[in-house]
Amino acid sequence: MTDILLIAFAMTLLYMSIANRLNTYLVILVFQGILLFGITLLTLTEVKTLNLLLILLETIVFKAIAVPWFLGYIIKHNGITRVAEPYLPYFVSLIIVTLIIVGTIILSSSIREENLDKTYFVVALSTLFTGLYMIVSRKKIISHVIGYLVIENGVFILSLAVGNEMPMMVNLGIMLDIFASVLILGIFFNKIGDIIRDPDVNLLRNLKD
Repeated sequence: MTDILLIAFAMTLLYMSIANRLNTYLVILVFQGILLFGITLLTLTEVKTLNLLLILLETIVFKAIAVPWFLGYIIKHNGITRVAEPYLPYFVSLIIVTLIIVGTIILSSSIREENLDKTYFVVALSTLFTGLYMIVSRKKIISHVIGYLVIENGVFILSLAVGNEMPMMVNLGIMLDIFASVLILGIFFNKIGDIIRDPDVNLLRNLKD
């Protein structure tokens, strides 16, 4: 069952590569949060109850509800157009993300580590590289924020790949990292929203002291 959820998570990466609207990205983030909730619930069977509750709270409440809602508010508040505006055609993006997944499968097959779950490793690395690709291939700053959140999801899956225990401090660190990044970038958007109506990374080159 866990493998099915991980494969579904990998499929969201392919769908994200061809999505042309920011609202679709937010829906995918919600779905990824729900999948992470299910993966965590099925994987961490030997952790303490309090630690498990914290992890589940992080996935379903924070990743699947709070963060997408906050990003949706930023998009609406600043009047950002809903089109993602990638540098490359969507078909090319689909091919690149597919190659990323295939490349991670080849890489994982060359690793001889008994304690490493290859399925988790493949999905985690694919998510990390897909997030990085979204950051460099999308024009809008809000797309870069979403790409960063995808990377965070990859880090979360990677932590599940190396064992059945996740220390509470690691979970608190992940939550703090996501919260701080979204909060800071949200304030950043609110501040420049009055000047730059539709934030684009190309417009930042024109900013001066």
